[in-house]
Amino acid sequence: MSERALLAAQGYLELGMVEEALAELTSVSDELRDDPDIVELRLHILMQGRRWAEALTTAEELLRKKPNAVPGYIHGAFALHELGRTAEARDLLLKGPGDLRKDPTFHYNIGCYEAVLGNRESALESLNQSFALDETYRDFAKRDPDLEAIKAEL
Repeated sequence: MSERALLAAQGYLELGMVEEALAELTSVSDELRDDPDIVELRLHILMQGRRWAEALTTAEELLRKKPNAVPGYIHGAFALHELGRTAEARDLLLKGPGDLRKDPTFHYNIGCYEAVLGNRESALESLNQSFALDETYRDFAKRDPDLEAIKAEL
């Protein structure tokens, strides 16, 4: 039953059916529900549903279970940002493991958070690091409302 529920939850997530995906996860065993991979799946579902407070709580749970989980930092910070807690979002990312700094999303998100906080120079520095790691982030930056104040400099 649990394997079928997990496959169904993943399928519903791919279809954007958030409530159905979450309902499937409630049918898995308690033991499996606490598995870090399942917690991470729940986090992705909640984020797709823009359920930021629940996503933050789930990211915190993931980090308790798996302290070096890059998605826990990236998604937890994003949830904080979406909740209007941008300085906390930046601080959470900066507390992450060293491997996080190899991820272009880390640098891009730091750049966005710095821009929102009015720190133009550090925002540009972080964004340029993300572009150096993955040039496709430059395209994201052109459409990102968080970067409106510094778009001309990108």
